[in-house]
Amino acid sequence: MSDGLLGYLLDPANWQGGGVRASIPELVLTHLWYTVQALVVAAVIALPLGLYIGHTGKGSFIAINAANAGRSLPTLGLIILLVVIMGLGFGPVLIALVILAIPPILTTTYAGIRAVDPAAIDAARGMGMRPLQVLFRVEVPIALPLISSGLRNALLQLVATSTVAAYVGIGGLGRLLIDGLSLNDYGRVVAGAVVVAALAIVLDLLAAGTQRLVVSPGLTGRIPKRQLRRTAPAAPAPALAPADGVAATTSTPETSTPAPASSDRDGASS
Repeated sequence: MSDGLLGYLLDPANWQGGGVRASIPELVLTHLWYTVQALVVAAVIALPLGLYIGHTGKGSFIAINAANAGRSLPTLGLIILLVVIMGLGFGPVLIALVILAIPPILTTTYAGIRAVDPAAIDAARGMGMRPLQVLFRVEVPIALPLISSGLRNALLQLVATSTVAAYVGIGGLGRLLIDGLSLNDYGRVVAGAVVVAALAIVLDLLAAGTQRLVVSPGLTGRIPKRQLRRTAPAAPAPALAPADGVAATTSTPETSTPAPASSDRDGASS
C-alpha cells in the first residue's frame, strides 16, 4: 500500500526535466518563487506600517483589527473572486497571498515595538537621539525576536497556501494535488503533500538559523561558549594544610629599630 502511494515520489522519471509535465524540482522552484514574491510584498507593506503604529501609537485600533479581519478571509474564495474581476494569471494569487501574509507580520511588529521597555526609550532620548534613531537603534533591535517570528509565521503560511495557485491554472506544487485528485492518482497527491511538508520544514529551519544570526544573544539569553570561557572566574588555589605536629604560624613583618646617630661631640668636653 505504501509503495503504491509513494510510487510517484520514488519514480526517478518524475524528478527529471523534459516533456510536457513539469518535474518535481521545477514545481518546487515555482512554488518557492510564488512564496518569496508574496512574502517580500507583504513585508514591504506590513513592516513600515507596524513600525509606525508601534512607535507612535496612532491608528493601532484600525490597523490591528483590519489585519485580524484579513485572517478570516478564505484564500481560495478570495482568489476566485479576484479571478472573476481581474482574469486568470498570477496577479489574483499574489494579492490573495499578500493579504494572508500581512496580519502576522503587522501584529508581531506592532507588539514587539510596544513591548520595548520605556526606560530604554527614555535613556535613548536623554542621550540626545532623534525619534528615528530611537526607533532603529533601540526599539527595532529589541523587538527583532518578535518581528522575525512574525516573518517566519507568514513564510510557513505562504508555503502551505501557495498550493491554491493550481486552482487557477498556474504551476507550483499544487499541481500535484489538483491533478492527482482529478485523475484519481493518489500517489501523486501523497507526493505533493510530502514535498510541501518537507519544503516547509526546510524553510523553517533556515529561517530559525537566520533568526539566530541576526538577533542579539543578549535578547535570547544565549551566551557563546567562547565568551563563557573568557569570562569564567579562575578556580582559587587550594590552601596548604599544615604538617602533622607542626602548628600553623603567621609571619609578621620584621621591624627594625634605627641605629643611634653618631655624635661628633663624643668624647669632647664642653
